[in-house]
Amino acid sequence: MKLGYTHTFTMPDGKTISLETGKLAKQADGSVVLKVGDNMLLATICSAKEAKEGLDFLPLTVDYQEKFASTGRFPGGFFKREAKPSDNEILISRLIDRALRPLFPEDYHADTQVLVYLISSDKQTLPDAYACLAASAAIAVSDIPFNGPISEVRVGRINGQFVINPSMSELENSDIDMIVAANKKDIVMVEGEMKEISEKDMLEAIKFAHEAIKVQITGIEDLVKLVGEKPKRQYCHEVNDEELREKVKKDLYDKVYAVAKSGAPKAERSAAFKQVLEEYLSTFTEEERTEKEALIKKYYHEVEYIAMRRMILDEKIRLDGRTTIQIRPIWSEIGYLPAAHGSAIFTRGETQSLTTVTLGTKLDLQTIDTAVIQTQNNFMLHYNFPPFSTGEVKPNRGPGRREIGHGNLAQRALKQVFPKDCPYTVRVVSDILESNGSSSMATVCAGTLALMDAGVKITKPVTGIAMGLITDNTGKYVILSDILGDEDHLGDMDFKVCGTKDGITACQMDLKVDGLPYAAMEEALEQARQGRLHIMNEITKTIAQPREDYKPHAPRIVQITIPKEFIGAVIGPGGKIIQEIQRETGTVITIEEVNDTGVVDISADNKDAIDKALSRIKAIVSQPEIGEVYEGKIKSIMPFGAFVEFMPGKDGLLHISEIEHRRIDTMEGIFKEGDLVKVKLLEIDKKTGKFKLSRKALLPKPENQQ
Repeated sequence: MKLGYTHTFTMPDGKTISLETGKLAKQADGSVVLKVGDNMLLATICSAKEAKEGLDFLPLTVDYQEKFASTGRFPGGFFKREAKPSDNEILISRLIDRALRPLFPEDYHADTQVLVYLISSDKQTLPDAYACLAASAAIAVSDIPFNGPISEVRVGRINGQFVINPSMSELENSDIDMIVAANKKDIVMVEGEMKEISEKDMLEAIKFAHEAIKVQITGIEDLVKLVGEKPKRQYCHEVNDEELREKVKKDLYDKVYAVAKSGAPKAERSAAFKQVLEEYLSTFTEEERTEKEALIKKYYHEVEYIAMRRMILDEKIRLDGRTTIQIRPIWSEIGYLPAAHGSAIFTRGETQSLTTVTLGTKLDLQTIDTAVIQTQNNFMLHYNFPPFSTGEVKPNRGPGRREIGHGNLAQRALKQVFPKDCPYTVRVVSDILESNGSSSMATVCAGTLALMDAGVKITKPVTGIAMGLITDNTGKYVILSDILGDEDHLGDMDFKVCGTKDGITACQMDLKVDGLPYAAMEEALEQARQGRLHIMNEITKTIAQPREDYKPHAPRIVQITIPKEFIGAVIGPGGKIIQEIQRETGTVITIEEVNDTGVVDISADNKDAIDKALSRIKAIVSQPEIGEVYEGKIKSIMPFGAFVEFMPGKDGLLHISEIEHRRIDTMEGIFKEGDLVKVKLLEIDKKTGKFKLSRKALLPKPENQQ
């Protein structure tokens, strides 16, 4: 009995990908198992047959999950089972979601869920590069309407050569790490980080990725031919009144256009738009409002959409009165919070970030433990978006997917200039206090300022800008620099570009229309570069380079290396020695083995404490020298002599014959445990490493002795 259908195709780099359907998860509307090497992903899609009443949007849920069994591992935690999604799983879910969402029909409003599971992994193949391909294939074999297929690939550049879907080890040597999503004709989504590459190189990388995507889309199409294409389901999720739509447009277009052109601040503009709608609703009878209010509001928002876009396209005038390339007014300040290790305020127009930097030790390292990746991170950035930033009241339930995504983008942008030899664990936190467009880019700028204020030696300042796009069906388009929230909502593109004066360090692009010509993308990148340099000029007026020293109240870290064999001596049995040093000196000490040496970090908020701990550790790792004199402590007394701790962790035998020049017959009454005694190191036994000590050698000889 035949179980399902499998289509296999080969990528230009020789990797073989197979798409299998009809074998697993057959009750889903669509399901596909993607296999490349030992890496396997199961993607499914289910969509309700009818939309819920009153919905005017697509309630799409996309979740990606890595099964720990896929790599032969147990999940951490008490329950030992997969729990809430990790940040990494959320970020991959967003990569899939942002590529798929714009391609569902605008009038399709049924509850839809895409689930992608990693069910087998070879630990070298990064699954995020294949997750959208699997999801798109699952939709393609279903009856769910979709303007696809699409696919995603990762593009890297190693030794000057572009590489599609590099392995985990290959990626370590790449100066580009970028995910690109596209259909056969157009790019729809880009996200990634780069080591200060040029705009030209970025465009070439996107083009290279697109060619590989076309091969994958052909693979999906061949699978559909093999299975037999299902007729797409019939649906009616919107009931419209075209006569009312035209009436609303005719009655309100000019009024809406006038408000859009007023250049008023966000709050005033929103109030004016609301007033236009309320006054218009008041012209209807109560019966008409009961019947048609929902449609009137819908068509009114369409009028807003059309009027604002036409104003920008035809007159090159924006909602706040700026030109298409003009950046909003910027002001910034550092050191605003006296107790923080570093802080900055960055304000651009009506968007404001208050960002802090906290310096910690290796004990503060972030542990990343996913099914595929296990590592530690010494640089983290967290982004918070409280509801008051937009003047709203909402439950405060912690960071959502948007916050995690925005924080990740800013972290990737700043990570490229973070010092590789930084002894600290660094946490950057951006709290958005006001928001009207591009708060993630404000986070990049504020993060740069706060890191420099903290004295973290970043190699160069980084700034970011969000670019927008307005198009029409004639091919006319306008590219906007530093977009507002409304321009993001009503526009066709959100293209965020971050970088130094020398190149791009991170980017994120989402398109809401069918494609962007490469010429327009090139224009947007150059316009973004000019905008970044303008913002760079503004923030460097506040601080141009990192402070020479850390703040007085910031923790200090001194790092020394010790021979590998002394690591145990410093730690002591059960950690006794290192805990004692930390307790008595008020320091935090960490030790790790690196390249057959012990690297010791000593941290404290004052120099005296570090010096005391440093002295104790140096004493432990010092090498005993024959002929040297030490002050030791009597540790134990035996009939034949005493054992003396003459250096931390090092005991030697002071034989009864080496205590005095005279003959001693018994140890009774000579010493007691804890007594301090000066001794000379006479000999180190080469075989046993035992130490022979003498007190007699330091005493003057009696006159009657030769």
